[in-house]
Amino acid sequence: MRSVLSLRMAISLCLLLGGCASQQAEEGSAASPITFLQVKAAPDSYRGQSVVFAGEVLSARRLKEATRIEILQLPLDRSGHLGTDRTLSQGRFVAMHREFLDPATIPPGTQLTVTGEVTGSITLPLDETEYSYPVIEARHIEVLPPEVAAQWRRPYPYPYMGPGPYWGPYGGSPYWRPWPYRW
Repeated sequence: MRSVLSLRMAISLCLLLGGCASQQAEEGSAASPITFLQVKAAPDSYRGQSVVFAGEVLSARRLKEATRIEILQLPLDRSGHLGTDRTLSQGRFVAMHREFLDPATIPPGTQLTVTGEVTGSITLPLDETEYSYPVIEARHIEVLPPEVAAQWRRPYPYPYMGPGPYWGPYGGSPYWRPWPYRW
């Protein structure tokens, strides 16, 4: 009886491990994600492919059939945060959003990620030249929150030294008084 149970457990364990191995093999055989440079070089060859690109809004314009958003591509770091160094940009792209999107809700400088399908390219004027933009049919646009660096940081090492939520008559918190002090 005991050997039958151990045999069943061994078979179950083998089947479970075999299933995990085949699932990993299927995931490993999936194509690597499409990079921005690949799409920029040949947008028509990636037509219909799903991509996720991120960047900073340069302009947004409402057209008859969609909202056209011109975006400066910026790379995402390993943790998924958008970089702020514009020199790392690999170019520009256009996201077309078919549903109504007020351009005032995404002013220039807004950082976002665009998930959608490559639909080809469009040539638009850029200063005194023509620029070929890869076009993404946006299914999902996520506006990224402002940088934490822009938030106010406490310059003092201790919680009761200097400005804080409680201001006393001497310019600091009620727990700190300039020398000489009186209680």
